Amino acid sequence: MTLPDHMEVRKGHLCIREHDMVALAARHGTPLYVTDEDRIVWNYRQYEQALRPYYPDTRILYAAKANGNLAVLRALACLGAGADVFSAGELHLALAAGMKPDSLLFNGSSKSPGDLALAVEKGVIVSVDSLDELHQLDAAAGQAGKRAAIAFRVNPALDVPTHPKIATGLATSKFGIAHEMIPAAYDEALGCEYIDPIGIHCHIGSQILSVEPFARACEVMVRIAGVITDMGVRLKFIDLGGGLGIPYHRPDDHAPTPTEYAEAVMPVFRKGITAAGISPSLWIEPGRSLVADSTILLTRVNSVKTAHRTFVNIDAGFNLLVRPVMYDSYHEVLTANRADQRGTTLCTVAGPICETGDILASDRFLPDPVAGDILALLDCGAYGFAMSSQYNSRPRCPEILLKGNMAALMRRGETISDLTCTMQSPPWQKQD
Repeated sequence: MTLPDHMEVRKGHLCIREHDMVALAARHGTPLYVTDEDRIVWNYRQYEQALRPYYPDTRILYAAKANGNLAVLRALACLGAGADVFSAGELHLALAAGMKPDSLLFNGSSKSPGDLALAVEKGVIVSVDSLDELHQLDAAAGQAGKRAAIAFRVNPALDVPTHPKIATGLATSKFGIAHEMIPAAYDEALGCEYIDPIGIHCHIGSQILSVEPFARACEVMVRIAGVITDMGVRLKFIDLGGGLGIPYHRPDDHAPTPTEYAEAVMPVFRKGITAAGISPSLWIEPGRSLVADSTILLTRVNSVKTAHRTFVNIDAGFNLLVRPVMYDSYHEVLTANRADQRGTTLCTVAGPICETGDILASDRFLPDPVAGDILALLDCGAYGFAMSSQYNSRPRCPEILLKGNMAALMRRGETISDLTCTMQSPPWQKQD
């Protein structure tokens, strides 16, 4: 296995820079998420260095759904990042992290009246997903005596090479307005009393391992930008979304770098805006590619069972990492306390959840497994803890943040008391 650059094996143990993962597991217990802030910073800088030489007026909005921990958001805010937010909760977290309201885009296909009122109150730009939503937002802004800045989310009807559940730019997707209907949508927005259409937005999917779909999406967007500019729309930004994938299968996957993305997209963008006679800011929304490889999930082997296969039973299940069950996704697994040993035993890594499908990794070669081993699942920083649950009444695990030679909790582990803290007894169940 090829480890990411910020990881290495020392004295048989998996390490992230100066930090021994076996020692961290002993200190904090398992399961345990471990995130390297320095890696997130490095990933962010790669985007800056790739894009801004082509077009200095480029803004990076972090896709907050990937990992909404406040410490992660703060680290990115300190670098100047904004955020693509998908709920009132993500909006509040982004503001609490120090991100400015005008650097946020409130995205989503089903915003509630409360969501729209909050966006108006905070001065956050809204990516409008339907004409119904447009008129509800216009009414909310009027009621508040304010104006609402918007972009429309474009559905470019592009088929992209990724899992169907994370392909968001298909013609059949629930997201966005069909690209051929977008000029009419902007015409309607121009007629609204309290709406300022200042941007245009799209997002075609996630975990895309080719740059060609992004270039095609950019072609659609700059073409529409020219049309709506001629209608009188004054675009302040064009948001091309995110979706750049990472190499979960190392070393077999080739994931495009931000440099390769820029080489494919930026000439199309610059040509398109020049033809339209405009100079809007360029926004992009990376999520997975900023945070996925920053994080591992450490988990202890509870038992080993030889049946029709060798089951390695661990203390983390799909309550903490649902991606393998939900998307058939792949995460590299290694034995952190014997990371220098070659895998010789074909294993299936199974969690403790009462579901047959609670399998985190199938058919992996590990060093002859024994109870007490510490396994590390790689590339868990995106849609790992963010999609976790308390299923089977299992408290969620702690999260540790590393920076340089420092390590600290960025989320304490939940307790049994946390399971019941929001529950209440109906009056007929109360006892004296």
